[in-house]
Amino acid sequence: MNKERVHKLIREIIIELGEDPTREGLRGTPERIADMYEEIFSGYDSDSELSVQFSEDSDAVIVKDIKFYSMCEHHMLPFFGKISIAYLPNGRVFGVSKLVRLVEKFAKRLQIQERMTKDIADELYAQGVKGVMVLSEAEHFCMKMRGVKNDATMTSTAYRGVYEKKENREDIISIIHNSKSSLL
Repeated sequence: MNKERVHKLIREIIIELGEDPTREGLRGTPERIADMYEEIFSGYDSDSELSVQFSEDSDAVIVKDIKFYSMCEHHMLPFFGKISIAYLPNGRVFGVSKLVRLVEKFAKRLQIQERMTKDIADELYAQGVKGVMVLSEAEHFCMKMRGVKNDATMTSTAYRGVYEKKENREDIISIIHNSKSSLL
């Protein structure tokens, strides 16, 4: 990303909105927005590092409530929520932080929730696991602030491998929805 170019373009947008970019409250805003864009769109340059795996014979692995923040590609407004990932290892498991980084890789882009959910499942499944299930729930400011102005949440799912069969995913979905996160 060319931050200087973004800075100049944001300055022009401020002018087009009828504001003065030299006004006290707006001084530095183009630079702050360029810095913010570099951070929130860092998923384009991200490597999810899923190649780091550990030998382990395990049944299903579930990571619940991974928080994410993304930007709607249609209106460039935020959407945010939580993603739960379940996978059935094939003799190897991933470090939990790798799954969080995988979510960030796809969330930190101009995005739609459905594609993000699918891309996370596809990338994890490509690592040779027996099955993957990704459930994402999000609130969309493009729907809250404009248009229908409604607080509805959206859920999207992606199933790969053994989890494409409904009977293989029912227990996992129950665990995701019914167990409470707590520290012992």
